Amino acid sequence: MFQTTTLGLAVKPREGEREREKMAKIGALIRGVKSENHTKKGTLLLFPTRSFRLVHTHSKSRNPNSPPPETTQENHQMVPRKHQNLGPSDVQDAEKFLNRMTQMRPFPPIFQINKALGSIAKLGNYITALSHFDKLQFLGIEVDLYTLNIATNCYCHLNRSDFGFSLLGGLFKRGCTPSVVTFCTLINGLIIEDRTAEAVELFKKLVRNRDIEPDVAMYGTIINGICKTGNTITAIRLLRIMEKESCKPNTVVFSMIIDSLCKDRMVDDAVRLLLEMNEKGILINVVTYTSVIHGLFSFGKSKEATRMFREMLNTGIYPNVYTFNVLVDTLSKEGKAKEAEEVLEVMIERGVGPDVVTYSSLMDGYCLQGQMDEAVRVFNKMADKGIQPNIFCYSILINGYCKKRKIDEAMQLFREMPQRGLKPNVQTFSTMLQGLFRIGRCAQAHCLFNEMQAAGIIPDTLTFGILLDGLCKNGNIALALSLFKTMERNGFDIDVVKYSILIDAFCKAKKMDHARDLFKKLSSKGLHPNVKTYTIMIGGFCAQGQLDEAKEFFVEMEQNGCFPNGGTYNVFIRGFLARQKYSEALVLHEEMVAKGFSADVSTVSWIVNLMSTIGQDPSLQEVIKRFMPNA
Repeated sequence: MFQTTTLGLAVKPREGEREREKMAKIGALIRGVKSENHTKKGTLLLFPTRSFRLVHTHSKSRNPNSPPPETTQENHQMVPRKHQNLGPSDVQDAEKFLNRMTQMRPFPPIFQINKALGSIAKLGNYITALSHFDKLQFLGIEVDLYTLNIATNCYCHLNRSDFGFSLLGGLFKRGCTPSVVTFCTLINGLIIEDRTAEAVELFKKLVRNRDIEPDVAMYGTIINGICKTGNTITAIRLLRIMEKESCKPNTVVFSMIIDSLCKDRMVDDAVRLLLEMNEKGILINVVTYTSVIHGLFSFGKSKEATRMFREMLNTGIYPNVYTFNVLVDTLSKEGKAKEAEEVLEVMIERGVGPDVVTYSSLMDGYCLQGQMDEAVRVFNKMADKGIQPNIFCYSILINGYCKKRKIDEAMQLFREMPQRGLKPNVQTFSTMLQGLFRIGRCAQAHCLFNEMQAAGIIPDTLTFGILLDGLCKNGNIALALSLFKTMERNGFDIDVVKYSILIDAFCKAKKMDHARDLFKKLSSKGLHPNVKTYTIMIGGFCAQGQLDEAKEFFVEMEQNGCFPNGGTYNVFIRGFLARQKYSEALVLHEEMVAKGFSADVSTVSWIVNLMSTIGQDPSLQEVIKRFMPNA
């Protein structure tokens, strides 16, 4: 991940440099950007054409770096524009128009060709646009900078920014000057490919050498990339640089940083930045408010979030579907599904159409409460509204049924998915596997796992964890161990959680030597046992009456900086109680209480059972008094 402490930028008004010197410096700069010439798996390999002819239009009537009059942009986009939800007929119309123009003699003005080519690119058909770009060059049609910017943008969206840089190199050879749009597109291409560090370095050099004067779109692009890497503080530093220059940050730039702050759990800083926007007279829109409201809700600040929501309404900004979705999701997770559904009804009344996310959140809320009939009702209501359920909707219901141990209903939904044109993914399969293991249907789970692999779906680390846990809890320790060794041989990521699953199984099977061997193996794998792993080992020794061994692990975990929690203390205390070592149990209880923990239900049950089996043993009186003061 890219990290930096300072951008070291010094943006000054552009001084008059000679065009030739500027181009030479930019050319040297671009040569320093290393290209990734490998082809990613599953990516169609495209190569930039060998050469192109460039129109040298220096007319004062129109800037060659700008779009043609008929297709003027509203300032080029800060982030990649998502292609519009338009059908293939729109692309076909643009292609027909473009083909007609390329058959005309003489060729029409390049700005008319750019209009059709740009339309195809804006619809997200980048490969099609590039094929027409190649055709233009084959026909000898002289393209201009705007044409090249379109092609560069297409390459960047196909994760081939190196080809975009190749086009830029051709520009320099022909003595032409790239525009800020060109560099903004290339910077965005690097960001799309997760090469933000290189994008930032390019941006810094361009500004430091005063080769270009970045506009708000370029600043927004680089800030967007920095925020995506989690370097929000650096993004704020760049925001402050903008404020000192003539290029002032706008609503979009502030909103990106505010959203990033919320995702970084810095909600208070996000609120302060929102207040700063208001003080500076920068428009706060529904996107900005929604980010902050979501952040406040996410960190349990419901009162502040509600106040912010009311403030948004008071300023005349009405919530959109995303804002309402935040409310529905929050209420659903808080166990207030009925209130969440009331919000959904308000959305409909106000003309804000709920989407699949709205209904999914509400369904999840009812599933969390175990109200599967209500969840299915919402599912059917969504379908009645003409909203097609997606794989996430089905996964929510399947998971809900599995948790209720209604595996047949879950399986029926699972089999229904392909009929709806939906292909179960690794998460859906994993949920079904867990449900089958939960009710002991190991053979059916094994068949489903084979079906999953036959469908070409690769199990992830969660899937293997479910398999290990399911096999162990159903007494198939040998098969679980065989799977574990197969995972090791094939280089799968085996974390401490998976080790803990097997260790727990050996402890419950009273095979403490095997459990100890696995535990010792952790350090050789560079893994550190967590509090759960230690608690499992302590509980295993206690169950066998090996209290000295349990004590060794209890002392060792603290020495290794892994401090016991309430569960650890309760397991150890029950071990002492089971062996009638009441004084040791009382000492441990005192330490537990001092650390803010208390006896759990299992420990109290142990004491009740001791009272009924041993009777009123005097040595138990102090234990009862400490653990059950109200008894």
